[in-house]
Amino acid sequence: MQQLTHVDQSGQAFMVDVSQKAVTTRQATATALLQTTSQVIQLIELQLVKKGDVLSTARLAGIMAAKQTSQLIPLCHPLPLSQVQVHFQLDQAKGQIRIQCCCKVTANTGVEMEAMTGVCVAALTLYDMVKAVDPALQISAVQLLEKQGGKSGLWLAPNVQKETADA
Repeated sequence: MQQLTHVDQSGQAFMVDVSQKAVTTRQATATALLQTTSQVIQLIELQLVKKGDVLSTARLAGIMAAKQTSQLIPLCHPLPLSQVQVHFQLDQAKGQIRIQCCCKVTANTGVEMEAMTGVCVAALTLYDMVKAVDPALQISAVQLLEKQGGKSGLWLAPNVQKETADA
């Protein structure tokens, strides 16, 4: 089993020194699922939610959150993100919104936390904007789908096809 990277032998948390790691292009994609009703999905698609353009607002929130990750998560390195994309896939029949956040950087450490932060804040923003219509909303299935770059190369979450991670 691998050792924890942010805890020393005495159990104290510390920031990992990444100065000796190679600078490479790194990318990570995370996903989350918002469960609601088909009626709410229809309101979003027709832009009839009273708070405004739900998807544009959530997209901006996700991008802004990814950029602020090192301010929110202790021990995360600040990264010069070169790209953050937030995508939504609406399924009216199931009453679901699949959210994806993909982050890219050329640096000496990965962007998994930025992708995870971006997808979580985008999901929370969706929640906030439609909670008046559906107080039973649920956010679930938050996970890292893939990461690439650095010495590890490509990593895909178990049971995730490469095509799914690219969607």
